[in-house]
Amino acid sequence: MPENSGLPRLEPVGSEQASPSAVVLVLHGGRAHSRESGERKRLTYRRMLPFARALSAAGPAVHVVRYRYRGWNAPAKDALRDAQWALGELAERHPGVPVVLLGHSMGGRAALGAAGASNVVAVCALAPWLDGSDPVVQLDGRTVLIAHGDREHWTDPAESYRYAVRAKERGVRICRFDLPGAGHFMIVRSRDWHDLTRRFVLGVLGIEPEDPVIANALRQPTPSGLRAMLDGAHP
Repeated sequence: MPENSGLPRLEPVGSEQASPSAVVLVLHGGRAHSRESGERKRLTYRRMLPFARALSAAGPAVHVVRYRYRGWNAPAKDALRDAQWALGELAERHPGVPVVLLGHSMGGRAALGAAGASNVVAVCALAPWLDGSDPVVQLDGRTVLIAHGDREHWTDPAESYRYAVRAKERGVRICRFDLPGAGHFMIVRSRDWHDLTRRFVLGVLGIEPEDPVIANALRQPTPSGLRAMLDGAHP
């Protein structure tokens, strides 16, 4: 039996809810090209678990997608296809329940790309890997937050800014935050990464009031709302 037999799949985080009022779908990072199985729980997967656990404790049902393959593998875009499959599964299990997509790196790219599913209401993309070829039409009617550190050596903050500009020009409700001093792996200023994500996800789902800093960035025109500075000194 091949190592990736049974993939893709949804892994619940925390207690599984039979009738959740909202769902967060977590998409971890990977590689540009790899046909290795997504079965192994690599660091890219583990990096997103603290985000998933914190959100689960706050109320929504949370699932992590286990990919078939470790890579994006253009033109196949395997992680995007797996995200779309997962959204279809959630639509069948929980009809009418809103979903927020939360992705990091390659998972951020998959989250943005899969946003057109009818059950998606918002996307939170952390240090997303983008290259200028990604469409924005699927973001229509969604609320989107992108965050990127300025000490990034794996993905390009300039690309996520250009992507956000294209979306904003289309009328998408989108904001983008710069995290000075932060890098790709979200270790430096980890509390700020987590806090920003939590405030956005819970606010857009109505579990908590909408965060005023995020709401202000969403209202601001380009470039202000797309180069919002997240100040702070959390380790």
